[in-house]
Amino acid sequence: MDLLTALLQQTRDSLRDLTPVVLVIAFFQLVVIGQPLPDSMALLDLVTGLLLVVLGLSLFIKGLQLGLFPVGENLAHEFARKGSAAWLMLFAFSLGFGTTVAEPALIAIAGKAASVMADAGQIADLDSARANFAWQLRLVVAVSVGSAVMLGVLRILKGWPLHLMIIAGYLIVLLLTLQAPDAIVGIAYDAGGVTTSTITVPLVTALGVGLATAIQGRNPMLDGFGLIAFASVMPIIFVLLFGIVGGRAG
Repeated sequence: MDLLTALLQQTRDSLRDLTPVVLVIAFFQLVVIGQPLPDSMALLDLVTGLLLVVLGLSLFIKGLQLGLFPVGENLAHEFARKGSAAWLMLFAFSLGFGTTVAEPALIAIAGKAASVMADAGQIADLDSARANFAWQLRLVVAVSVGSAVMLGVLRILKGWPLHLMIIAGYLIVLLLTLQAPDAIVGIAYDAGGVTTSTITVPLVTALGVGLATAIQGRNPMLDGFGLIAFASVMPIIFVLLFGIVGGRAG
């Protein structure tokens, strides 16, 4: 009964959160564009879709709270308790890599980037060339996120200041942007956004908070967060380097 009550409450919260989006779409559809929905079936489909979105979002958030957050925190506690830094680093890298390489948004962006690169004459206009470029791009981004999570964990262990590391990361981005081919710059900057997926974010956040909680002298509020920031800037750096190395090789 407690689970059912919590799920109903989460459904209510999800409905409240989605209401502004629905109102904005309805306003522009009916007032600005001035085109009502075609027929009653379209309205039925719209209402059904919205209800499914609310239900799916509610189940997803509750699943994160019940499953992924506790798993991430428990793993961080166990690694900290055993004092195995090497295994912790390996787990951090594997977590970032595994959740990113299969990210649907990254797959879509990589496929579109390959098509655009082929149309621009940057790669051969062949299915095999496009597929190879898309796969290489996915691997580069996945490795970058794995490295980012590993660096974030190392920061928590060492107590390094987050803001200085983030500033340094974006300074590197600016310097690499000046050297990278123009065709890869936009792709690199977009790669920094698609990596913060619905699975990566809660797991990595739970890992950081759990680790900061388990290590004496660390503050979960100050030290537990910030891993996602690394997962955003590191793919930009890696993809820019990928473009620079690929451009010189070509």
